Amino acid sequence: MKEVRYFYSPDVSGALPEEEAKHVVRVLRMKAGDRINLMDGCGTFYLAEITAADNHHCLYKIISEEMQERAWSGSIHLAVAPTKLNDRMEWLAEKATEIGWDRVSFLDCRFSERKSIKTERIEKIVQSAVKQSHKAWMPAVDEMAPFSAFVKQYGRQLGAVDDGKQRFICHCYEGEKPHLKDVLIKGKDTIVMIGPEGDFSIEEVQMALEYGFRPVTLGKSRLRTETAALVAVHLMQLEQS
Repeated sequence: MKEVRYFYSPDVSGALPEEEAKHVVRVLRMKAGDRINLMDGCGTFYLAEITAADNHHCLYKIISEEMQERAWSGSIHLAVAPTKLNDRMEWLAEKATEIGWDRVSFLDCRFSERKSIKTERIEKIVQSAVKQSHKAWMPAVDEMAPFSAFVKQYGRQLGAVDDGKQRFICHCYEGEKPHLKDVLIKGKDTIVMIGPEGDFSIEEVQMALEYGFRPVTLGKSRLRTETAALVAVHLMQLEQS
């Protein structure tokens, strides 16, 4: 059986984005009359027929469409401090997309090894993984933000009205902390923060607590940042599926 290959056409305008068009025409050597499978990143698959093609353009018409049910309930949001080596974040983005998540945010923390990240590169990896894993939903990739700005944007100050979201921060400091898997609740939007190799600072942890983030552990093993992040995504996915 021939493998189904999907192409990303976010606005379904009748023309593939140039990079996708080049792959269809130059690599796969497809032409007018051939059929292609599309996804829009918003939950819909399409069967389309190529109407015109050259080295830079590929026009199509939609033949049929099919909505994809979301495979999990509640949103899965990971916030992580990028590692010194870019390839570790790229690996994380690919594998977490295959597992399934909704959003990734990058944190600039006090002990961060990296103060910037190429989100365009991460977006391309996420897009490729979405197509490869046959998902119709495209995860959001946020620009890197200071830790304090992220916490204020996504947190909830103590005493504020409960918005029903779950917020967690993973850190290695001493203290009684439940395992993430034991406190996740199915159906609730969830955010998990993972710190840099040097961990969050004490001040950052305290600020997170003040904005409604609960401290949790991922187990007794000391994990590298990208490993901890993938474990967190997998645990959220298992609970929400």
